[in-house]
Amino acid sequence: MEYNALGKTGLNISRLGFGGIPIQRIEGDEVRPLMQRLLDHGVNYIDTARGYTVSEVYLGQALEGIRDKFILATKSMSRDKEHMAQDIETSLSNLRTDYIDLYQVHNPNVQQFQQVIAPGGALEALKEAKAAGKIGHIGVTAHSLEVFAAALEQDWVETIMFPYNIVETQGEALMEKCREKQIGVVVMKPLAGGALEDATLAMRFVNQNPAVSVVIPGMATLEEIEQNVQAMEMAEPLTPEEEAKMEQIRDTLGHQFCRRCNYCAPCTVGIQIPNVFLMEGYLTRYGLEGWARTRYDAMEKKASDCVECGACETRCPYQLPIREMLKKAAASFGN
Repeated sequence: MEYNALGKTGLNISRLGFGGIPIQRIEGDEVRPLMQRLLDHGVNYIDTARGYTVSEVYLGQALEGIRDKFILATKSMSRDKEHMAQDIETSLSNLRTDYIDLYQVHNPNVQQFQQVIAPGGALEALKEAKAAGKIGHIGVTAHSLEVFAAALEQDWVETIMFPYNIVETQGEALMEKCREKQIGVVVMKPLAGGALEDATLAMRFVNQNPAVSVVIPGMATLEEIEQNVQAMEMAEPLTPEEEAKMEQIRDTLGHQFCRRCNYCAPCTVGIQIPNVFLMEGYLTRYGLEGWARTRYDAMEKKASDCVECGACETRCPYQLPIREMLKKAAASFGN
């Protein structure tokens, strides 16, 4: 496993990290073997969040006795001091630890970022917790270039998490500025929220960028860990064939696709929006029509059940035209 410095934090981290979103789908006792396998491969960076339902709790249970082997990062969507302070305490309790290496402001928009840094904002709680030794470092996660750029101008920001993958390269220039300013770059969505089928190629692409400090694909099985470790160990340059395949992927996906972040939820009529788009991808892009139709037909609410209220679109960090996309999905499936 390759290691590097996480910006100016002084932390020495593996270039492959563990994304804690998918463990919400498994049982708590299944997480400990994942942690052991990470140790076997030298993976020492773990990312989770207050918003990932049981993820912090599961990780707290699984890390008992081996907490000191990992660099632990979590995050909160609280924007004011009071609620951020509460979230930090909850994270410490859930993770069964007395310190968290990196605590991040989770996905603020431009207006919310200003609230975070204003008097009485979440930053005050983060700085107090850092002074008290409860957290080691402070970072920001973002989906928009505007927030990324704003975070780069703040001297307290030690890491920035941003989407980066074969079809989402809009952050490359700012990632390079992070390297110049010794701000750690944490890459999320390396598989574009599951839209990229070739996980090995996706991970190899990210690993070619020297501005990346750590990439955190979500993993919930031992097989996923093995696959990602092997991909990160393939250090040779991308081949012309791989470059051609990536261009084909870009042409097919474009930029208007669901990353399955689930920020659009809850749908007012109960449509599982990311799952609809996932099945549509299997139907139209990956040649798995029978498999996709069977699972789509089993959904209680279909794309055609959309009432076009637009609530989902106000929450989408990628400003996707979800209502139009649902119409397209309904047409693809014929209902």
